[in-house]
Amino acid sequence: MVNLLYNKRVLNPNFVIVGSLIFLGGSASYLIDTLKGKVRPNKVTWFLWGFAPLIAFAAEITQGVGIASLLTFTVGFVPLIVFLASFVNRKSYWKINKLDIGCGVFSVIGLVLWYTTKVGNIAIGFSILADFLAAVPTLVKSYNQPETENYLLFLTNAISAGITLLTIKVWSFATFAFPLYIFLITSVFAILIKFKIGKLLRYSPGRLR
Repeated sequence: MVNLLYNKRVLNPNFVIVGSLIFLGGSASYLIDTLKGKVRPNKVTWFLWGFAPLIAFAAEITQGVGIASLLTFTVGFVPLIVFLASFVNRKSYWKINKLDIGCGVFSVIGLVLWYTTKVGNIAIGFSILADFLAAVPTLVKSYNQPETENYLLFLTNAISAGITLLTIKVWSFATFAFPLYIFLITSVFAILIKFKIGKLLRYSPGRLR
């Protein structure tokens, strides 16, 4: 893959570690809320969120991404811990409806296509697709039921991804694609949950319920 852009780093690459620690701090809050039953994670989403990024992480390693791949590893590792913790929380659930089945199937298809091609950048692309499709049910839940989620995990994840982007010197698909995707998707989650956008839109003055 041809490098897209050479840029002087804004931050030292080691700041990726700082970003990962910030994300882990926010994740601890979500993990505690999961164990206490304050949030209701969808087991399907969180399992796929753990699996897909680890595929991308392996692909980034083969592409020589370096320390920036730490973000991708963390983004996969944390959801797997939340997934395991969700079994302690009776309020968490296997949300099996048409949306979950459809997203899950397409997510798995993306991973199968990666395995078939075994090309690093294609693996990253399909992992992003799989991760997004796995996110759709929780995006819907964050819009409709923001009180069932904790925005802090997503906010710190966005901060971590933003820091990672600022450490990139050579911008290529392998180096920026997954961090940029994580920054965008987690920012959307944080905004939806923190500001209860769905409820604001549904119950805003002059709007029919």
